[in-house]
Amino acid sequence: MNPETLLQTIDALHAMKNIPREVIFRALEESMAAAVRKRFGEGEDLICTIDRESGEVTIEDDEGIYEFDMEDLGRIVAQTVKQGFTQRVREAERDVFYDKYEARVGQLISGEVQRYEGQDLIVSLGDVEANLIREDRVRGETYAPGDRIRVIIVEVRKDGSRIKVLVSRTHPDLVRRLFELEVPEIADQIIEIKRVVREPGYRTKMAVLSSDPKIDAIGACVGVRGSRIKAVIDELRGERIDIIRWSDSLETLVMNGLGPAKIHLDNIYPHVDRHSVTVLVDEEQQSLAIGKRGQNVRLASRLCGWEIDIKTREEYFDNAEAAPAEGETDGASEAPAGDLPETDAVPAAAPGEPTTADSAAVEEPPAPPAAS
Repeated sequence: MNPETLLQTIDALHAMKNIPREVIFRALEESMAAAVRKRFGEGEDLICTIDRESGEVTIEDDEGIYEFDMEDLGRIVAQTVKQGFTQRVREAERDVFYDKYEARVGQLISGEVQRYEGQDLIVSLGDVEANLIREDRVRGETYAPGDRIRVIIVEVRKDGSRIKVLVSRTHPDLVRRLFELEVPEIADQIIEIKRVVREPGYRTKMAVLSSDPKIDAIGACVGVRGSRIKAVIDELRGERIDIIRWSDSLETLVMNGLGPAKIHLDNIYPHVDRHSVTVLVDEEQQSLAIGKRGQNVRLASRLCGWEIDIKTREEYFDNAEAAPAEGETDGASEAPAGDLPETDAVPAAAPGEPTTADSAAVEEPPAPPAAS
């Protein structure tokens, strides 16, 4: 191969595979040097250099420059050069794709369903294929080759001379990114998505906070006549989404997170030592607070980061009557949440009986007032 043709080939590879020219030059130099060492039994001190401007090839070692033409070395050497160069170009191409997609981990991307490989769904992202494994697919969602699909990139790793891109439809960030597309206030960072928890295919709870008091975070996410949230629900194929207002107060966040059940702040009692919260509800609100198969309280617990125990007053007092001996407490103390409105004081109860006071203002978390 003459120098001019060599430079043209390198430029074509650079344009086609987006591999830096210097990387291609080095791959060819290393392949040529390795082939010559193998042919003549030379040591590691033998190096090959290609002039970046003229394309002239120089091979030398400690004793000086070798005077021969690469084409005179025979077919075996040429084949060795080709194999080594092809391998190095594949590795360089892998590194280019790895850097590109590793920088996009956590981002939303669209692809086209290609085929199934065992339990994996193979999705074309254009220049690479991604794996949507069974655990990252939403139960009940089915796809056929050619379908368009939106996914979150969750991991990129090198696999030999290729890369493996893992994507997900179940990751909470999928909901986050979809709302960023639909709600300009989120993209402009006026509204912040504080936390998202999901049971994929069934229900999501998302806590939001507005930095502008003139903009209602929940209303902006829902949109006019529900247009914005409907677009997200359609993409998630009907998954229910609860949008709640974020609060730094644990009690308020628990109250909001248990919606649509109606909870009163005075009926929320944190237990710091157990990292749990007892919530008293009216009997008609209990099923709403717990949700179908415990889904509502389970998601609310994950959203708040505290275990939530839902009880009616009757259940609470039944447990209180069976509590340990007089004077013992459950060890609960003030929760790390914001201040709550003060409540009216009530007469002290007999030893061992529950008392009522402001949950943010006493060292021992109070129990609810006795039923009338």
